[in-house]
Amino acid sequence: MKTSEDLGTVIQLDLRSGAAELDTAKALRAGVARQLGRAGLPEPDDPLFLVVDTPAGLTDHQRQYELLTAYRAVGEVRILVLLVGSAPGSYAGEDEAFQPDRRLVRPAVLRASGTALLWAGDLRSARTALEQPEPDAPEALAVLVDVLSVPDVYLKVLDGLGALPDAVAAPGVRLLEQDLPLEVRDRAWRDALLRFAGEDTELAPDLLVTASSGADLPEPLRSLVAGRGSRDQRHREPGGVADSTYAACAQALDYAEDALAQLRSLPGLLRASRRQAFEADLDQAHQALGEYRDLVGTALRGGGSGTAPSAAETAARLGALGLRVPSAEGMGERIGEGLREFAGKLLGQGLALRSVAQRFTGLAGRVEPVPGSALVRKLADHSTEAVSRRPAVGNGTAATGRGALPAAAVAGLLGALWRGPLAVLAIAVPLIFFAVALLGASRLRGAGGPGRWGWGPRAAALGGAAAGVAMAYALEPPLWLSAVGLLAGLGVAVETARRLWRAAIDSWAAFHATAALRKALGGLDALLAEAVREHWAVEERLHCADAARSVAGMLRATAAAAAAEAVPEPERPTGTGASGPEPLDADDWLTSASALETDAFALSDDGDSDWASAYAWQDGASWSEPDERGEPGARGGFAESAGAAAPWADRTAGVPRWLDRENGEGGPELVAALAGDLTDAAMVAMEPYWGAVERGQAGALAVRRTEERVRDLLSTARRHLQHNGVLAPPPFAADHRTRAGSANLLGTDPRRVADLVGTEADRQAVVQLSSPEQGTLLSRDPAAAVWIRFAPQAVRDEVEKTWRTTGCVPPEQTLWTSSGRYAGLVRLTPLRMGVVDTVRSRQNSPADGLDPYDSADAYDREDGDSW
Repeated sequence: MKTSEDLGTVIQLDLRSGAAELDTAKALRAGVARQLGRAGLPEPDDPLFLVVDTPAGLTDHQRQYELLTAYRAVGEVRILVLLVGSAPGSYAGEDEAFQPDRRLVRPAVLRASGTALLWAGDLRSARTALEQPEPDAPEALAVLVDVLSVPDVYLKVLDGLGALPDAVAAPGVRLLEQDLPLEVRDRAWRDALLRFAGEDTELAPDLLVTASSGADLPEPLRSLVAGRGSRDQRHREPGGVADSTYAACAQALDYAEDALAQLRSLPGLLRASRRQAFEADLDQAHQALGEYRDLVGTALRGGGSGTAPSAAETAARLGALGLRVPSAEGMGERIGEGLREFAGKLLGQGLALRSVAQRFTGLAGRVEPVPGSALVRKLADHSTEAVSRRPAVGNGTAATGRGALPAAAVAGLLGALWRGPLAVLAIAVPLIFFAVALLGASRLRGAGGPGRWGWGPRAAALGGAAAGVAMAYALEPPLWLSAVGLLAGLGVAVETARRLWRAAIDSWAAFHATAALRKALGGLDALLAEAVREHWAVEERLHCADAARSVAGMLRATAAAAAAEAVPEPERPTGTGASGPEPLDADDWLTSASALETDAFALSDDGDSDWASAYAWQDGASWSEPDERGEPGARGGFAESAGAAAPWADRTAGVPRWLDRENGEGGPELVAALAGDLTDAAMVAMEPYWGAVERGQAGALAVRRTEERVRDLLSTARRHLQHNGVLAPPPFAADHRTRAGSANLLGTDPRRVADLVGTEADRQAVVQLSSPEQGTLLSRDPAAAVWIRFAPQAVRDEVEKTWRTTGCVPPEQTLWTSSGRYAGLVRLTPLRMGVVDTVRSRQNSPADGLDPYDSADAYDREDGDSW
């Protein structure tokens, strides 16, 4: 769908008041520039002028028409003159006797291509002589000008007039306006602004988990956050200094663990050299770990200079240590693309600005490299002082092993089943436990006494031996059974002693030293790997973090501006400083006249030229009559009414009978659609910002410019809503968005539009805007009239669906307009031959003292150009 910007901007002029000030090309161009500038619109290549005048004004304002037709522009200048009222001489006097209207005198300059006249003799469509038309019909004229200011309708009417004789016609209209009451539109706009801005709230836990993993990020940013060169990638160059130091430490720990395993066996209990070998290997592991820790510290602390080294210097220094920093080639070029995709994804999901800003702040924290000082502090957790170089037994109470005491008692019992002289053999099993205790104390010297692991089993074995001797005297077992019992007791004693020794070693602090050293080595290596990953793409990640923070700041500033604009005008804080008019985007546009419909279109700074404010009559301005002092308002001048915030009900006062108004109360998707429009505006405004990100220029200036563009587009959204309604998407709306229909946005029935536009083209379908005496000047040929059917493009699908449902034959050449407020029929009826008289502008100038309407001979000339 073509927007108003694609078709051109309709520039409105009223020559009924203040025309004398437009007597030079410079004054006209300055007035047009002032009008467009205040409305925030550029100079059009193909200007479209809509001029309101009277039939007598055609000759009175020839100078102005000459300037308009000679207006310098890149393309074609088109002029549509809307004539209001009857020609002079329509009324003979107070007896209400009519005389035929004089012919319409047109300067020759208005006979050019791209210029046409539309003559509305009676905007109230009076039908009898008693219903004399009022000098002005501000309500009707405001609606008619509003409809003709839609570029689609303007061009269609101009083309239709161009196909008629003399490019002059009288209009007949039947219009339907579907819109929202002011209070509903006000409330919906403010709700949309608040939804668009959002609130600063904490992220939900599930969102925090997703954000930390980087799963919600597009690929360029996900690599910077989660990948960082891939955690599975080796950070030590094979055969390099770091890899050799790490391998030496790991090998020393392997030797220490092998020596500890030999010490835990029975030979380790019997041979003192096993402990000496273990302690030597443990010392070597401590030394190797210290060397690796020094290397990690060197890698973390950097070059030691006061200035931060560049990425190339850091890579070279780490390379000298045998570390490999993964390549980040091409990552910087995709940061802007990733940020733009991330913002588009979040805003496309309907998230508010502040919510999106939170995620960008979180992104900055996740992607930013960890400072080296923070990593250096982690070295203390892996220091060699955390692991004792000469650990002792602790408190000297080693575990006795599970079931050691019962096993020792059973072993003593089985080895003591002897009588007589052989009872001395009962001491064999207890001697084994005494030997284990003495040897264990010797091997674990420095642990104090043997503790429970030595005394408990000895006592249990002695008690079992005593019980065995007593049982032997009581039962008198045979010798072979006593021998078998002794062998079994010795076997149980040896196995129990082995378990006791392993339990004693396991409770020894030195046993845990190897595990602690292994853990420290793993922690140091992980810290080194983290340091290498943090050096990966460090410049790109810093750039990404800075850009993400600037985006978050810009979003928060825009959200604050939107929230401030949502505050009702009386509640807004009054600014201090130099006096002067407030900027356009600070106005409460819903309770005041629009920039496009008030003094923004004034062609001079005095009140006489503030004619366009009357086009906002439906928003609280009215077309005033001249007061006793002759102030602005005379002959159609526009003046702002005192009740600028008039209620919507006032719009029904004086509604012409050719206009039907259907006022909805807002549909369920109204606020969501407006919030989506604001989101699209923000995305369009941010487009140039991503280029600044890619160039590394995402600083305060870029943020400020983007914020200004957002504010400008918000103003554009306001103006579009006021002029085109809710149904029509704004010019910056995303193409992929599907806009809801009138039922969901306005709460109105699209069937009324379908019924009106599909009406049969006959004289009863429209109301002719002509006075009774002007009607005698119209062509009687029905086929000569040009019919224009138009409806908003936004409801086209609904209207065509209704036509198919009702079996209505779709009318041909229906005009689907960019505006979403008006739909209806326009009939252009040509005038009869000879009614329009064209005269040369030079002799026709009022400065020559000639008035064609006062020269009766002018209508008797065969050639009007002979003046």
